[in-house]
Amino acid sequence: MAENGTEGTEFLLTGFPWWPELQRVLFWVFLVFYLLTLGGNLGIVGLIQVDAHLQTPMYFFLSHLSLLDACYSSVIVPQMLVALRSGGTSVTSGGCAAQFFLFSLCACLECFLLAVMAYDRYVAVCHPLLYATIMTPRARWGLVSGAYAGALIISVIRTGCTFSLSFCKSHHLDFFFCDLPPLLKLSCTETKAQELVIYLVAFSVITISVTVILVSYLFIIKAILCIRSAGGRAKTFSTCGSHVTAVALFFGTLAFMYLKGNMGQALEVDKVVSVFYTVVIPMLNPMIYSLRNKEVKEALRKILHRTKIVQGP
Repeated sequence: MAENGTEGTEFLLTGFPWWPELQRVLFWVFLVFYLLTLGGNLGIVGLIQVDAHLQTPMYFFLSHLSLLDACYSSVIVPQMLVALRSGGTSVTSGGCAAQFFLFSLCACLECFLLAVMAYDRYVAVCHPLLYATIMTPRARWGLVSGAYAGALIISVIRTGCTFSLSFCKSHHLDFFFCDLPPLLKLSCTETKAQELVIYLVAFSVITISVTVILVSYLFIIKAILCIRSAGGRAKTFSTCGSHVTAVALFFGTLAFMYLKGNMGQALEVDKVVSVFYTVVIPMLNPMIYSLRNKEVKEALRKILHRTKIVQGP
C-alpha cells in the first residue's frame, strides 16, 4: 500500500465478511439477479426497437433508462460476484477510480432520466394536443444529451474530489465496490472540504431531479382532477404509475444513502442499501414497466405469438 497517496495503491474489496456462511448463497442469488437484470432491460430495449407501436417519446426515454440499468448493474455486480466467490478481490487505484466514475455517472444519469421522463408525462397529460409538436426527435435527443452531459460533469467532480485524497490507513476496503463511504474511511488526510463539495453536488442532483418530478406531477394531478369521469382519471394516471413506482424506489434509497449524514460510519447498513439500488432496483425496473404497462405487455405478447408461429406446434 502506498503511504503518501493513491499512486500504486491496490485496494482489497472484502465484500460481505460478516456473512461468511452465506457467501456461496449470495453468489448464486446475485448471479440470478444480474442475469434477470440484463435479460429484462435489454429485452425492453429490443422490444421497443422492433415494435412500431412503441416508437414514441415515452418509450424512447424508457429504452435509455433500461440500457442504463443494464450498464449500472454491470459496473458493480461482476466484481461483487468475484469477491463473493473468492472471499475478496483486489483492484488497483486506477480501476477503483474508473469504477467509481462509472458508478457515479450511472447514478446521476438515472436521476436526470427519471426527471426527463416526468417532464415527458407532464407534456403528454397536460398538453396532449401539442405533445407531438413539443416532443420532436430533436427535443428528445436534446433532453437525453443534456442528461448525459450533466451526469458526466457531476461524475468528474465527484471522482476528482474523492481521489484527490490520500489513502494510507489500510488497503482493506470494507465494501463490495469502490463507493464513497468506505473510501472516506480509509483516507489519512482531512476530508471535510471534499465531503462538503460531494454533499453539495449530490444534494444539487437530487434536488433538481426531485423538483422537476414533483412540479411535473403537481400539474399532472391537477389535470387529472379536472377529468370528470373516474374511469378517465384512472386511465390517465395509469400511464404514470410505472414511473412513479420507479421514482419512489430509486430516490428513496439514494436519499437515505447519501443524505443521511455520517458517511462511512455504518458500512453494514450502507452495504444493504447499496445492494438494493445497484442490484435490486435495476432488476425490478423492467418488471415494473412491463407488468404495469399494457402497451409493453401487448408488444411482448405479439412477439411471443410470432415466435410460437415460427417454431410451429
